[in-house]
Amino acid sequence: MPPLPGPMRSANDLKIAPSILSADFTRLGEAVQEAEASGVDRVQIDIMDGRFVPNITFGPLAVRALRPLTKLTLELHLMVTPPEDFIDAFAEAGADTLIVHQESTPHLHRAIQHIHSHGKKAGVAINPSTPVSMLSEVIASVQLALVMTVNPGFGGQEFIPETLSKLRELRRTFAERGLNCELEVDGGIHQQTAPLVVEAGANVLVAGSAVFGVAGGVKSAVEQLLRAASGMREAHQ
Repeated sequence: MPPLPGPMRSANDLKIAPSILSADFTRLGEAVQEAEASGVDRVQIDIMDGRFVPNITFGPLAVRALRPLTKLTLELHLMVTPPEDFIDAFAEAGADTLIVHQESTPHLHRAIQHIHSHGKKAGVAINPSTPVSMLSEVIASVQLALVMTVNPGFGGQEFIPETLSKLRELRRTFAERGLNCELEVDGGIHQQTAPLVVEAGANVLVAGSAVFGVAGGVKSAVEQLLRAASGMREAHQ
């Protein structure tokens, strides 16, 4: 397997991952560059196929077009089925991290191996109704676990508070098994919910409408989210 890209940092670093699903589609390149200027280390690109989720969004050509415009990690959230049919094309287009859904394939471990065979980082996502136990056999093989706090497929949804217990359970699992794995959360993240998910154990917060289109620009929005989230983290240290 080729080596995974990038320097190894602590998986507990607090990060904001702007989701370009909420950016202006007529100026995606500029939006990604604005995100880079804000100091984040990645952007998330939501890949939807109209089958696993109702909407259709980006294909490999969009990823290939964005790749030379930024040094940021391009993190792809594959809301597609079966993900095995998409991994090669998106890896070759320039993705750095590929996240697959537990619910999207009966061969989850094989999909993770497939991602790693391209030298890419692998993540695994679960929907709000999927228990954490469904990840027990693969969690040691991935670099990132993503808990959806809304049902995937649409931006701008309301946060589902019942998902907080899954973040806590996964954080305990990481500690018990000694895993250096990022714990990401996606859905309904803004200044009011960011402290809740950080308190529950998340350290990577995907945010779309709370970052793009906010008065003051992306940099200001990212700083406000980090300030809200960091305050809760400091209170619990």
